[in-house]
Amino acid sequence: MIEGTRGRALAFATTGDGHVLDGLLISPGAYRVPRLRIPPGVRAALVRAVWVLLLAVRIDACWQAPSRIAWCGRLLIVAAGYLMPAGWGAPARMPWWIRRAVEAGALVGLASACRLPWLPMSGGEAEPVVGAALIAVFGWFLVRARRHRWGSAVSRPLTFPLQGGNWYIVQGGGPGLNHHTPFPEQRGALDVIQVGPGGARARGAGTRAGNGSFLVYGQILHAPCDGTVVSAAGHIDDQEPGTIRYQPPYGNHVFIDTGAEIVKLAHLRRGTVTVTTGDPVRAGQVLGEVGNSGNSTEPHLHIHAERDGLGLDLEFTDVTGPLCRGRTVRT
Repeated sequence: MIEGTRGRALAFATTGDGHVLDGLLISPGAYRVPRLRIPPGVRAALVRAVWVLLLAVRIDACWQAPSRIAWCGRLLIVAAGYLMPAGWGAPARMPWWIRRAVEAGALVGLASACRLPWLPMSGGEAEPVVGAALIAVFGWFLVRARRHRWGSAVSRPLTFPLQGGNWYIVQGGGPGLNHHTPFPEQRGALDVIQVGPGGARARGAGTRAGNGSFLVYGQILHAPCDGTVVSAAGHIDDQEPGTIRYQPPYGNHVFIDTGAEIVKLAHLRRGTVTVTTGDPVRAGQVLGEVGNSGNSTEPHLHIHAERDGLGLDLEFTDVTGPLCRGRTVRT
């Protein structure tokens, strides 16, 4: 934080010897502390709580259905409620106890079918229409976002840069599924984490235990293509999970010029980058390790390709189907 005549601004500075300033990055505009600031984690918890409450109400409604037709409609509405987080969210980022409770809720809703033999057939005919309409609308928007293509792809398929695990895409796809889409050069970007056999992204206490608890932290990063390094940095400290200090957005990174596009890999671990600007690289070559530096709230790999300032659709050898949020890539 630096202070001047017009207020305060966030700044990031680097120095090689502790005395001479090597670089200075100043946030545009003055920094003002809002009167009421709700931490992102609290906001996410509130959204989850409201969603779980509404889902519980609709599951209870299945047990109160006055007819078989009404039961079908209420079950469809519950299914629509599950489709939203499963399709637009990233379930692997939810705390395990929430995921297990929600999964149990689905079984409770289905168990209400035991009442059907004693219920009349007619009554509540509008409820199936509402449920079917919700699923149709949600499904249409979801399929459209998952299969979205920008129309310009990388010149040749890349090699997936992480090997030997289950790699979960937490950001990717079209508008609504990918928070990178407002930025033209990053519109086709992916954010990737690692998940274990049960779908968990972290060991034990997760974000409360630091970067080392995340499965993806420290994983070896391989070059996805042949080319020449046009920018590399490995001196920036990793963030603490759940917080962001003002740093260069990409943090520690490697940018590779293939001759047809620039492939950018970001948020690497401090001190692990193995290449420097001007180095030639070959696909599969070790570049460093996944970290949590730059504009990042938890360890993950950011990758995108751009040409003339516009993001490209990513394609990888041996990976078929849409690359979108919620997809698991196994290598």
